[in-house]
Amino acid sequence: MAHSTHGTRSTAVPRVLPDPPVAGRGLVLLMAVAAGLSVAGNYFAQPLLDIIELNLHIGVTAAGLIVTAAQAGYALGLILLVPLGDVVDRRRLAVVLFALTALFLLLTAAAPSGPLLIAATLLTALTSVGAQVVVPFAAALAAPAERGRTVGVVMSGVLLGGLFGRLASGALSELGGWRTVYGVNALLVAVMAILLHNRLPRLPRPQDTAPMTYTGLLRSTLALLRQEPLLRWRASIGALSMASYSVQLTALTFLLARPPFRWNAAAIGLFGLVGVIGVVGMNFAARLSDRGRVQAVSGTAAALLTLSWLPLLAGESSLLWLAAGVISLNIAQQAGLNSAQNVIYGLRPEARNRINSGFMTLFFMGGATGAALASVVWSTAGWDGICLLGGALAAGSLVLWVLERIRMTSLARRGTGAVIR
Repeated sequence: MAHSTHGTRSTAVPRVLPDPPVAGRGLVLLMAVAAGLSVAGNYFAQPLLDIIELNLHIGVTAAGLIVTAAQAGYALGLILLVPLGDVVDRRRLAVVLFALTALFLLLTAAAPSGPLLIAATLLTALTSVGAQVVVPFAAALAAPAERGRTVGVVMSGVLLGGLFGRLASGALSELGGWRTVYGVNALLVAVMAILLHNRLPRLPRPQDTAPMTYTGLLRSTLALLRQEPLLRWRASIGALSMASYSVQLTALTFLLARPPFRWNAAAIGLFGLVGVIGVVGMNFAARLSDRGRVQAVSGTAAALLTLSWLPLLAGESSLLWLAAGVISLNIAQQAGLNSAQNVIYGLRPEARNRINSGFMTLFFMGGATGAALASVVWSTAGWDGICLLGGALAAGSLVLWVLERIRMTSLARRGTGAVIR
């Protein structure tokens, strides 16, 4: 299990958390489905970029900005909204965010122009961080020895939401146009808001928690990044790995829509299902992490993420190599994310939403940067440039993991921290 590193933490009286209610399997699965539907809208545009580009008369770069807006909006929501879960009723916060996401999905479906579509996508992504309120909610309901698996199940829902979101957007666009998928998802997210309102328990408040203003809450989130070295390391590693992953997500649509593949949106969305095997990787990683092998998972995931760009490079003209690279990249990305969450959620239980906010903000800022870079690099250097960019970002995450281990081991030897194995 993860142990906190205390070398830079200010001394404070520990806050005692009352025992939370325990979530049954049905509730955990509901949270997973809800989280997946909440984030799915952030991925709908990816297999539809060519269609949207033609329908709204926008260029390739502007179409790529739709993906960037989804990532950037999610990052803003993570830093501005998720920390509220530490000071307000998390159940109510989750329900309100899900309801707003449903509303903004409807606005996206009705967007008449590229700029308005980008704005609506940004707002939808901003409130879709309800999924990241649900994840630490699940961690709070889990016993420490089962935290990795519980978080893994809910995060599997997030992964599947992205994968099936791309599939559904391609299929529904063939039936009723690209706007249809946003309207259908709005209805489903609204249903999830009702179910979460009825099923989620009210979590006990931390004892002796001082009142905190909103600005104080945001300052506290940033302070945690300063006070917790492991949170800084894991957020930086996560940002680079998500940037690498997002490069592949964005450029894959452009590759498959052009020769030699020439696939339509439905086929591109269907191809995304090869990433479902990433769920297997995440849950296997969760079990290893719960058994004390979190660092082995982290290092292996970073190395595999880097190596995955070799089959992707060969995949420019070979569907087999392309599929192998996408599968490998998904397994590595999800395993690395789960191991990082296992570490950071063990740092300060009373501040899990702020910790998740700091980590995920940098994580999705990395994703937004990767998406933006992918659009530019594709236009100038094609698939070879994409693979070089993605591989370099992944290699950066591996280097940071090695440096983290060296630094944390040094602190442990000096008696100022604990090594996570």
